[in-house]
Amino acid sequence: MTWSEMQPLLTQGTFDTLYMVLWSALVTILGGLPIGILLVLTDKGGLLQNRAVNKVLGVIVNTGRSLPFIILLIFLIPVTTAIVGTFIGPTAMIVPLAIGAVPFFARLVETAVREVDHGLIEAVESMGGGIPTLVGKVLLPQALPSLIAAVTTTVITLIGYSAMAGAVGGEGLGSKAITYGFQRFETGFMIATVVVLIVLVTLIQLIGDGVVRLLARRGRTA
Repeated sequence: MTWSEMQPLLTQGTFDTLYMVLWSALVTILGGLPIGILLVLTDKGGLLQNRAVNKVLGVIVNTGRSLPFIILLIFLIPVTTAIVGTFIGPTAMIVPLAIGAVPFFARLVETAVREVDHGLIEAVESMGGGIPTLVGKVLLPQALPSLIAAVTTTVITLIGYSAMAGAVGGEGLGSKAITYGFQRFETGFMIATVVVLIVLVTLIQLIGDGVVRLLARRGRTA
């Protein structure tokens, strides 16, 4: 396969991969952020201390994290079809990608929020600050660098998930690698696909690390 033949396939695969990953990342953040915060707030000593709720959330998150993505992908075919109307294509893959990544991201959020200085939390509580004040003025701002790192890690994980989604009609670079690289024995195309994936992951990691360093410098000078 020549470069002129590979280029449009790689371009379309990259576009489909970014489409799936960015949209599923957005859904993951919207779903995983509140769950991660709730895991902290409902834990022992939290403002919303509730052992039952904390245990239920913990079980749900642990169950979601323990399932291999390829199994979850197949298991969610009826759910994906009910929501999107099909289980094939990049739009359909957003559903299992997000559901698979939410528990992962929620645990990262929990870890990031737990790193916030407990003295700041106690100060807000002593001044009568409620949950919105605690979350909006202390937890999220103080944990922001760690949260950005968590988002970066999650996006990179989603790229890996999206490649696996190619095995069941998810399109993207994974699908192109299977169809043109593996099934047609085009080693050159397979290598090119791997290189593109490495470049994507590297760029995302560099951007994430850059934002974290910028926030850290601002925090030191504030």
